[in-house]
Amino acid sequence: METFLIRTLQLVMSLSLLVVIHEMGHFLFARLFKTRVEKFCLFFDPWFTLFKFKPKNSETEYGIGWLPLGGYVKIAGMIDESMDTEQMKQPMQPWEFRAKPAWQRLLIMVGGVLFNFLLALFIYSMILFAWGDSYIPVQKVPLGMDFNETMHQAGFRDGDVLISADGVPFERMGSDLLTAIVDARQVTVLRDGQEASVYIPDNLMDRLLADSTRFADFRYPFVIDSIVDGRPAALAGLQPGDSITQLDGRNIAYFDFKEEMLKRKADGQASHDICLTYVRSGVTDTLTLTTDSLYEIGITADMRTSHLLPVVKKEYTFFSSFPAGVMLGVNTLKGYVGQMKYLFSKEGAKQLGGFGTIGSIFPATWDWHQFWYMTAFLSIILAFMNILPIPALDGGHVLFLIYEIVARRKPSDKFMERAQMVGMFLLFALLLWANLNDVLRFIF
Repeated sequence: METFLIRTLQLVMSLSLLVVIHEMGHFLFARLFKTRVEKFCLFFDPWFTLFKFKPKNSETEYGIGWLPLGGYVKIAGMIDESMDTEQMKQPMQPWEFRAKPAWQRLLIMVGGVLFNFLLALFIYSMILFAWGDSYIPVQKVPLGMDFNETMHQAGFRDGDVLISADGVPFERMGSDLLTAIVDARQVTVLRDGQEASVYIPDNLMDRLLADSTRFADFRYPFVIDSIVDGRPAALAGLQPGDSITQLDGRNIAYFDFKEEMLKRKADGQASHDICLTYVRSGVTDTLTLTTDSLYEIGITADMRTSHLLPVVKKEYTFFSSFPAGVMLGVNTLKGYVGQMKYLFSKEGAKQLGGFGTIGSIFPATWDWHQFWYMTAFLSIILAFMNILPIPALDGGHVLFLIYEIVARRKPSDKFMERAQMVGMFLLFALLLWANLNDVLRFIF
C-alpha cells in the first residue's frame, strides 16, 4: 500500500505540473495577443468544480476539476473541449480567438506543446547540473549481458558484450540501445574474447514486445559480502570481497552460480569437491572446497551492484548543463518518435498503457532524481502526443489553421464542431483501451 501511495503521489504531482505548464503556454500566448481567456482549469470539471476563484478585475476564472484526465483553458471564440457552440452564434468580438489573424491563432495553439518541450529541456538541464550524468558503458562490462529467450533465439548468448549496431558503437543501456539493435541489420558482440556478428531478424521487436521480461540485463559478478564461520567457504580460505569468476572451470556470474548450486541440490548430487576461481585485490587464484549435501557453502553475495560494474560519471556546470540538457531532450524525443511505429502492430497495441503503466515508471521509494527524470520524459511525451494531427488535440487545431493559411479560407464552424466531437470520441476510446490493458495485465 505504501508503494502504491508513493507512486500515486508522484504521478499526481508530475501530471499536475505538466498540465499547468501546458495550459499556461496557451494562456500566455492568448494574453499576448489580447485574446480573452474565460477559464483556466487543472483537470476536467464536467457538472461541477472542486475549487474555483476569479480575481477582482480579471476576465479569467481559475479552478480545479474532479476528473484528473488533463486540463484546459477556455478561450473566447473558439470551439474546444467545452463545446460552447452558443458563443459561436454571437457576433464576433475583437477579443475573441476567431477574430485574430491565423498566425496568432497558430501560436496560441502551439503554445502548450512549446512550453512542455521547453520544460523538459529545463528539467533535463537541471538534473545534469544537480546530479550529473552516470551510466554503465555497455562495451566495458566485464561479464557481458544476460539475454532473454527471444534474444537467444536471435543469436545472442549470455556473456556477450554489446559493441555496435551496423558499425555505430553502443554507449549505454536504455531504450535507444534496444531501438538500435532491432533496427540494425548486424550487431557486433565480443564473445569469448573474439568479435562475432549477430544478424537481426525483421520481426525481432514484435517478438520482444510479446515478452514479459527485459530483453537484456547486466551480468553481475558474485562478490562475497560475508562468510559463515565453520562452513566450507571459510574452511577453504575464501574472504569477504573475493569475486568468484569461475565454477569448475566455467565462467560464471551471480545468477549462474546460484542456479548451478540449486540445480545440483535438486538433482540430489552427493557432496563433492568443486573448484572456484576468484579474484582478490586484483590477483586471480583458485581453490577447491567440499560442499555439503545441501550445496550451501556459507557465503552471501554483495548486492550493492552500483560498485560492481564500471561507471562513467560526467559533471556539468550551470551553463554547460543547458546544451547537454537540450541534447538529452532532443535525443529523448527522437527515440520516442522512432518507437511510435511499433504502436501500430498487434503486440505494440497490447503494450499501450494507461495511468497504471505511467505510475509504475516512478520509483517505489521517493527519489527526487528519478521523479524529475520521469517528469521530463512525460513532458516530452505530452508535447509529442498533443501535436499529433488529431481533432480535439492541439495538433488537430494546428492542422486546420495550416489549411486556412494555405487555402485562405476557414473550415466552417459546423465542421469544426463535428471534428472536435470525433476527436474527443477517439481520445476517450484510446484512454479506455489503454487503461483496460492495465486492468488485464493486473488480473492476468
